Amino acid sequence: MRDAKLDRGKAFSTLFRLLGAGVVAGVLVAFIALPGVGSAGLTARDAANNFENMDSALKTTPPSEKTVMYDANGKPVATFFDKYRESVRLDQVAPIMRQAMVDIEDSRFYKHGALDLKGTIRALASNVESEQTQGGSTLTQQYVKNLLVDQATTQEEYKEVTAPTVGRKLRELRYALDIEQHMTKDQILEGYLNVAYFSAGAYGIQAAAKRYFSVPASKLNLGQAALLAGITQNPTLYDPIRNPKEARKRRDTVLYRMAQLGHISKAQADAEAAKPILLNRTDPVGGCESSKAPYFCEYVKYDMLDILSKGKYWSMTPKEQQDVVNKLNRGGYTIRTTLDMKAQNAVDQALRSHVAPAGNRVGAEAMVEPGTGKIKAIGLSKRFGAGKGRTTINLPADSHHGGGTGVSAGSTFKTFTLAAALDEGIPVSTTINSPQTTTVTGYQPCKYTGTINGVKYKNQMAGGGTWTLHNAGDSEAGNFDLKTATWHSVNTFYAQLEKRVGVCDAVAMAKAFGMKRGNGEDIAPVPSQVLGSNDIDMVHLAAAYAGFAARGKYCTPLSVTQVIDSDGKQLKLPKQDCHQAVDQAVADKVDSILKGVLTKGTAAGRGIGRPAAGKTGTCEEFTCAVFAGFTPNMAAATAYWDYRGPWQYKVYGVYGADTPGAMWQQSMRSALAGKPAPDFNTPARDFGDTTSVPKVKGLKIAAARAKLQGADLKVQVASGSVDSDQPKGTVVSTSPDAGTEVPPGTTVILYVSSGKKKNDDDGNDGGNDGGNGQGYPGWPPPGH
Repeated sequence: MRDAKLDRGKAFSTLFRLLGAGVVAGVLVAFIALPGVGSAGLTARDAANNFENMDSALKTTPPSEKTVMYDANGKPVATFFDKYRESVRLDQVAPIMRQAMVDIEDSRFYKHGALDLKGTIRALASNVESEQTQGGSTLTQQYVKNLLVDQATTQEEYKEVTAPTVGRKLRELRYALDIEQHMTKDQILEGYLNVAYFSAGAYGIQAAAKRYFSVPASKLNLGQAALLAGITQNPTLYDPIRNPKEARKRRDTVLYRMAQLGHISKAQADAEAAKPILLNRTDPVGGCESSKAPYFCEYVKYDMLDILSKGKYWSMTPKEQQDVVNKLNRGGYTIRTTLDMKAQNAVDQALRSHVAPAGNRVGAEAMVEPGTGKIKAIGLSKRFGAGKGRTTINLPADSHHGGGTGVSAGSTFKTFTLAAALDEGIPVSTTINSPQTTTVTGYQPCKYTGTINGVKYKNQMAGGGTWTLHNAGDSEAGNFDLKTATWHSVNTFYAQLEKRVGVCDAVAMAKAFGMKRGNGEDIAPVPSQVLGSNDIDMVHLAAAYAGFAARGKYCTPLSVTQVIDSDGKQLKLPKQDCHQAVDQAVADKVDSILKGVLTKGTAAGRGIGRPAAGKTGTCEEFTCAVFAGFTPNMAAATAYWDYRGPWQYKVYGVYGADTPGAMWQQSMRSALAGKPAPDFNTPARDFGDTTSVPKVKGLKIAAARAKLQGADLKVQVASGSVDSDQPKGTVVSTSPDAGTEVPPGTTVILYVSSGKKKNDDDGNDGGNDGGNGQGYPGWPPPGH
């Protein structure tokens, strides 16, 4: 026996549905008619008046689009998106695809306006008799809904534009009416095909065609078109990857609907329906993790966030920052960068040849072009990404580019004090007695804003005082000048030279070459800064050394050269700072001195087969090792440390010329292979220099005289001759010895062989190219 209450409930439910359908139908009719028609009733008239007063302006410009990054040669290297989409024109979509979509979604699309009254009333009537609702939305209304969903940037906005309310439907219809007045049917269809979601992360027909079949939308066939057209009604249910059975049923529904409408034959529908779903998937990849240059990509990503926020990204709230990230992922930008994939591959191969990618110790490197500041490559020995043995921290870069706070610069920072000394007129030949250990007093403090050892300063005096330090070994004790002390990285010499230059001036020189701490703060003006006590990043260190390579012209690191938005408009980029940090002649002299580091100093043997210069650096207590070097057309900086914490996990026994020098040498050789090999400029003025006595042993007197005079030295032949196994009349030895640094114009005495053998041969070539290292106070035997 049937339940009377249940029957009465169903009767009331049906009655309310009928009444509701009548009211809604009346209101919808009133929307189309004039607002004041009395037969529609007062409620309908008021609703229509409110409807007419609604905001009808809806942005119909292309929906969110993927952003693509390109290298310097125009090849794509990364894609950013949160909705994978690639918009196309309607004529770039296969006609069968366009027909399939219209047939299944809105077969009367080209015959009605924004509202299909016939379809709406049919849907309302069907819904009265069924618990399953039937949609009455036109394709234009669906286009509006998809646009509103695409434009939602927060969860709250998404809930608002998808809420099952009459208000939302009325708003969509109002927008649809306006769109129908300003766009053609083909334009609406094109917009819908580009904005619709086809599941599996594919937004728009082009992305869907590539996602499922690896073909462009223009090449879709009947079976593929029917499958895609069927997905949009319920992307989750009809996902052909996750639910192939449901997707096939839906595809067949589309096929037979097309046959019913006479757009294909029943035989065609039967033939396609008999086929299984065959996918040829291309999974969308995006973000820096999928890039061939992930660390460079991360650097560009943060530069783009800064560009899109007009330089305010790091002062924004987290929510505001997320809005900027969304703008990058959805804006459809074309980003042109400075990336040189040849250099990038050279860096990656060199780093992973010398440092195990899965280990805790890491090798980092950046390459920068002198004179332009263009970053050519950024690499890390570890693979980029989440998971064991990988990292998403951009360790070669500073904190504002996804990195950490950097690593100690080691003695690479001596170069700035050297430049300051030359700029102030301190002669190269200036000799300073440099014992193994020394205490230097009287350092003057400098005005500083930042943090030193946890103490914050705001335009206050910091630094100064007394400093006790030592060299790497007893072999370094003695007298050195600016040239030899640089070659052999003599700490006690540079501590005294810094006092003469002034810490403030030395720091000012470093800042003129763009140096700052990895956390973004200014260089701390403490005496130990000359030995690299400030933590820095490899990108800015490479850019600084590129400034010396460019004869003193420093340019801030540059990764982005052009940005074009989805409308084809070029974005205004921040103006790059390029300035003459130091006089050309001073830079030229620095270059000439640093060349000796690679031939007779701490990095002897690290040459690359072309004119090059550089400086080694070993961090305090072996917390890291660093090398920075350059040619006139490329500069690079490398570092080696344990990324778990350099103070907790040290790299004992590794010096700047070791792993960092080896990485630099290999990467620079490969990156510059086949490129011109220019030499450095000769300094245009006298810096009170020294010159190295050439080796002339075994030469005839005339040849020896010519070689010595060519080195700006005077020659005197000793009276008499020396018994020697060498041929008569050839040079046996010189005074000073070969390799000795002497002031220009020094007289060199030649001792000539008599041609007679001697019993006790103590001939001396005089060469002495031994290297030595550097150290912070309290280091174990430190290096260079």
